[in-house]
Amino acid sequence: MNLPFFYTDIIPDAASSLVLSEDTSKHIVQVLRMQNGESLQLTDGKGQLFTAEITDNNRKKCAVSIRQTSKIQPPSSKVTIAISPVKNTSRFEWFLEKATEIGVSSIIPLICERTEKQHFRFDRLQNILLSAMLQSRQCWLPGLLEPRRFEELVKEKAEGYGKYIAHCEVANEKAALPLQLAKSSHHLILIGPEGDFTPAEIQAALQNQFIPVSLGETRLRTETAGIVAATLLRLV
Repeated sequence: MNLPFFYTDIIPDAASSLVLSEDTSKHIVQVLRMQNGESLQLTDGKGQLFTAEITDNNRKKCAVSIRQTSKIQPPSSKVTIAISPVKNTSRFEWFLEKATEIGVSSIIPLICERTEKQHFRFDRLQNILLSAMLQSRQCWLPGLLEPRRFEELVKEKAEGYGKYIAHCEVANEKAALPLQLAKSSHHLILIGPEGDFTPAEIQAALQNQFIPVSLGETRLRTETAGIVAATLLRLV
């Protein structure tokens, strides 16, 4: 049976003691009713995995002793999803949760011409990522970057990246993912807003060496397209 799995933002030394946050302590002691001497696992979201033993099951300041430290390697192929936020905030939060479970490396809120105005509550969004990372028992937390404007992002140099844009405009040269992938260790894909990218945005991406791709024969919601793209690219 897997040991209970938690997050810590403190990186302890081997064989050291650590006091966990109040929220984590309450979950361990009040919800799981764990006792002194029981074992659990912790991650810092940066590839470190710690096996620890409870030494003081205080419900506000649970203390543990680190027994073993492991380094979990990141995925060999990294995936960045630059995706336009949608008007329905809960749908965007659902995307963040599922993309984390799939194992994407980073997420960029992409501000396009047709993007609805959004107020980003980064603390809430970060907590969604953390919860999804723990639920899927991963040790690498995706990076949630600051929102970027489309015209700025497509012009950035991204050496070594495979760069793609998924749009709904009819184009004979579009290839279905993952049939046309650049040989690279990091993939970046652009997912547009409700209403799709504008023709000018599509042209700007193509002029900056983004490869146009199709995610299937049906028209997908923004958040669904993001999940399909993340899944296909993670399987490469």
